[in-house]
Amino acid sequence: MSIPHTISGLLTAYRDGSLTPAQVFASFLTLPPATPQDPAWIHRAPAAFIQAQLDALVGQSPATLPLFGIPFGVKDNIDVASLPTTAACPAFAYTPEQSATVVQRLMKAGAIVVGKTNLDQFATGLVGARSPYGIPASTFSDEHVSGGSSSGSAVVVARGEVAFALGTDTAGSGRVPAGFNNLVGVKPTPGLVPTGGVVPACKSLDCVSIFALTASDAARVLAVMEGSQADEPVFNQVTLQAPRLPAKLRVGVPVTPEFFGDAEYAGAFDRAQAQWAGLRDVDGRPWPVELVPLDMSPFMAVAKLLYEGPWVAERYAAISDFIESHADDINPVVRGIIEGAKHHNAVSAFKGQYRLRELAQATLPTWQHIDVMMVPTAPTMPTLASVQADPVGRNSQLGTYTNFVNLLGLAALALPSGFTATGLPFGITVIAPGGSDAALLDLGALWQQALARSTTTPLGHALSPPTDAELTWPCGVQALAAPNLMVSVVGAHLSGMPLHWQLTERQARLVSSTRTSSRYRLFALPGTVPPKPGLVRIAADAPPDEGHAIAVEVYAMPQSSIGSFLALIPPPLGLGSVELEDGSWVKGFICEPCGLAGADDISQYGGWRAYMSRKTS
Repeated sequence: MSIPHTISGLLTAYRDGSLTPAQVFASFLTLPPATPQDPAWIHRAPAAFIQAQLDALVGQSPATLPLFGIPFGVKDNIDVASLPTTAACPAFAYTPEQSATVVQRLMKAGAIVVGKTNLDQFATGLVGARSPYGIPASTFSDEHVSGGSSSGSAVVVARGEVAFALGTDTAGSGRVPAGFNNLVGVKPTPGLVPTGGVVPACKSLDCVSIFALTASDAARVLAVMEGSQADEPVFNQVTLQAPRLPAKLRVGVPVTPEFFGDAEYAGAFDRAQAQWAGLRDVDGRPWPVELVPLDMSPFMAVAKLLYEGPWVAERYAAISDFIESHADDINPVVRGIIEGAKHHNAVSAFKGQYRLRELAQATLPTWQHIDVMMVPTAPTMPTLASVQADPVGRNSQLGTYTNFVNLLGLAALALPSGFTATGLPFGITVIAPGGSDAALLDLGALWQQALARSTTTPLGHALSPPTDAELTWPCGVQALAAPNLMVSVVGAHLSGMPLHWQLTERQARLVSSTRTSSRYRLFALPGTVPPKPGLVRIAADAPPDEGHAIAVEVYAMPQSSIGSFLALIPPPLGLGSVELEDGSWVKGFICEPCGLAGADDISQYGGWRAYMSRKTS
């Protein structure tokens, strides 16, 4: 009997009657009590615990439950009622009476918990080698690390034991293990998924992550998990972006990526860049992609704040009572990192926040030139021996492209990207502004389809390549997608102009640079600071040659931000409806006729940028 490894495959088999949940879970129910310790698992769920979940499925089906009969593992810093939570520290262990919010949602949707997985102790580490319960190696090499801290979760998915698993990700723990085990790793926008019932690492930055074999599988899981919980504190507000990909995708790529001398990973990243040419839409047509060279320096400066700045004190705050009374029960490397908090005080905490906001502002212009950022998930894949020789240094290297993401409130998706010449998995991560999770998952599905067409790269370890049905596109995680309003700007709000910041601080995204229809005139308004134009539509009965096509930029702005934006617009300007050259209408800047007294008609220049350039030359 062949059991599919993906959520999609299992649900299809349940629907057509070729499998039942009882058959899928038979191996979990018959494990002997004295099963040898597998370092990927800290605690396997007892047969009675699994059977009770199976019994709850009676009378249900994939038609009524979106994750009907899907086995999953849970990182052991996430509570599952009646199963111990250890955070990989036996002295810290407790048995919760209530499951974490995300676990409750998944079980209610029909998914079945089969055990708690191993991790770097207290989710502090990216190597997966800091646990008294053993060290899970990569599924592809016994000599190389699995990545951490969500080590066990990644390994059990890559081995095909569960269809998905939960991890956590504060500094890369849901991405690095995905890269080292040939998996998809979803790092949601901070605040998109509730963290109630999760042992915190940095409470203001923590995310519950997802490991799966395909982006479409991960999308099914995220659709169940996402959404705030009314009785839980919210540390990050999410502004959801349009759940669609642009017609032409601009992918930012580091100009000088760092691989710490790993030539194989450097070569794999070059091949990954070439892979974008294989992207196809649902009809098989090429999807245009432009690779944009990217200066990563402001993002790298943010990354340094996570461990070199005061945020390490938040890790100490999470377990302060325990570490003060049980210091000797904590892994020495983990304890050394967390006790680094003693070098910080309230003054450095405020200074760190000020510095973060400065750097965050410096990163905003990047997103006007790219839609997503593509980076190596990790710059190198260290051996277990090299980590033992230099545990802090090797761990630090692995956070090169991960540490800045949550500090900036971004969404990220780790994706498989083939193998090196020596058979080690290599992965990329695509990163986008917060709230772009749905679009990223659709992009991930397209990426996996392109990869499947060009290689025989397997999913997980020695598993079959994905079928078309398992690589569904689009993924459709759009349930909570907040609407955006298309807004055209014509003057001081254009990119590079003095008031452009009013758009970027509201997370408005450039959709197109275009022109109005040819029925407009543009005027330079006198006495405005900074200088502003006024856009006026000619009368319906006016001769067509009285009008001009005027250059504009169209932005997608979250509707929740429109009110505050409108409040900044001074008379005689306002927002109205503007016709574009393709005949479509968007909201945009217009001018009341009473404000044109003494204004110069500059329509002949075709736009404000051209007029200002001529004026200052």
